[in-house]
Amino acid sequence: MRVANTLSGQKEEFVPQGDVIKMYVCGITPYDEAHLGHAMSYIIFDTIRRYLLFRGYKLKYIQNVTDIDDKIINRANKLGISTTELAEKFTNSFFEDMRSLNILPADVYPRATGEIDRILEIVKGLVDKGYAYEANGSVYFRVRKVDDYGKLSHRTLDSVSGARIEPGEEKEHPMDFVLWKASKPGEPSWDSPWGPGRPGWHIECSAMSMKYLGETLDIHGGGQDLIFPHHENEMAQSESFTGKKPFVKYWLHNGLVQIGEEKMSKSLGNLVTIKQALGRFSADAIRVFVLSSHYRSPLTYTEESLEAAERGADRLRQTANNVQAGKKAGAKIDTEAFRNRFLEAMDDDFNSPQALAAIFDLAREINRLDSEGADTSEARGTFRELGGVLGLTFKSEEKECWESEILRNLQAFLQKTLSSEEHDMKEATESISFCLPKFEATRSIHFAFLKKIRNQIAHGAYPSLDEAEKYIKVYDSEIDLLRDYLTRNEFAKVAESLRGLSESAGGTVDAYTDFRTQLRRERKWEFADNVRGILEALGYILEDTPRGTVWKRKR
Repeated sequence: MRVANTLSGQKEEFVPQGDVIKMYVCGITPYDEAHLGHAMSYIIFDTIRRYLLFRGYKLKYIQNVTDIDDKIINRANKLGISTTELAEKFTNSFFEDMRSLNILPADVYPRATGEIDRILEIVKGLVDKGYAYEANGSVYFRVRKVDDYGKLSHRTLDSVSGARIEPGEEKEHPMDFVLWKASKPGEPSWDSPWGPGRPGWHIECSAMSMKYLGETLDIHGGGQDLIFPHHENEMAQSESFTGKKPFVKYWLHNGLVQIGEEKMSKSLGNLVTIKQALGRFSADAIRVFVLSSHYRSPLTYTEESLEAAERGADRLRQTANNVQAGKKAGAKIDTEAFRNRFLEAMDDDFNSPQALAAIFDLAREINRLDSEGADTSEARGTFRELGGVLGLTFKSEEKECWESEILRNLQAFLQKTLSSEEHDMKEATESISFCLPKFEATRSIHFAFLKKIRNQIAHGAYPSLDEAEKYIKVYDSEIDLLRDYLTRNEFAKVAESLRGLSESAGGTVDAYTDFRTQLRRERKWEFADNVRGILEALGYILEDTPRGTVWKRKR
């Protein structure tokens, strides 16, 4: 097995230092929802972890949570809540995203605020050794004292003058970075020998990795945007504190998700959250999207590429879940050939595009023999095993019905832009909820507006209060008209049933299909056609067969 090491700039033979691989991956700063850039990184390192376990290695995986940071403090102050409450909210939301993406949990998720004692121990040790100095209550690392500073990012001190550096008049050198940050009035702080303060960004990872994995690591992972300054500084301070080199044997860095020419990031505001993506695409589709590119390459986000990934994931699901496979003896699939292709690809710096290609080719062979009635159970077992190494579940996932999605986003919009004293939020949302199942059929002004709101929310834009009030006033009258229309045409009972199905995203395809079958038995053809329309909007096609109604995804 060979891996590309950022430190050497070359592919190297992978030889762990001991019986257990020690793997550390930089985690999130939880001040907002995680986005597809996070999904890319954690899917990649989850896949690497799964493959190493598949190859028989033992492994310990640590991923930190930076739960105190300038961005957290600023966001918490803006929202009027504590930094602890903010960080806990978005940390839990992140864990929910990871479960939804079928990402294995870390063995430990240490938090910066829980490791203050270890952080202070390292900072004091660096000061005592002359690698750090105190200035106005803060402590800085002396980069000039490290002869090989810049070796990870392959640059020199002179060449990084324009890079991302921390300002500070009290610093001895512009590139010196903070280890301990003196607190400002009102900020969270901890006592230290230099006064109240909090950890700098880089020191926490040294403290956590050393505490849970020891003074040297086998693998350290993260995005390419972390190479400098974060990982460069982390390596410099760690090796200076312990005196042991290398701090990390293999540095692995993934490419970044881009929208156009820019990387996807919270600071740029051009992000698609994981929850938004999962609202439209399955976890397997997102994995196929990520793993179809080499992990060190940039990944360009487009709706079309994710739709193509969903179609590919659907083909794999159909192969994995075909329970009507034949039993006829005869032609056999050479599963070892496909397994070897998969192993060769992953052994070559975790080449997931080639590994995925082997899985798709195996699926094609299985489908061909299935059509001939051959026994493909052994090949299907291999197929599911290799897919599992890439974290694919092959599960059919019901997406949130459009009515519930729009209602949920509208409620969030109302809560953000309107005062509950000026508008009866509950009454408005209940009225909209009642009418939502019929909006698609009537093509009313309501549906168009709700779609507009949803799209604006998805792109991080919010209408002005004046615009919202104007539309809400229009809605108040239009909703009454629509309710009257439904009642006059005896739609109320059917609308109520549909509302029950769609409420809180509880409606499944099977539930809608069963309800349509019931309407057909009662000869309520118009209503049944309306249910078919809802399912088509969700992306499903119904086929009425002698055995009953069956559904399948649109292609």
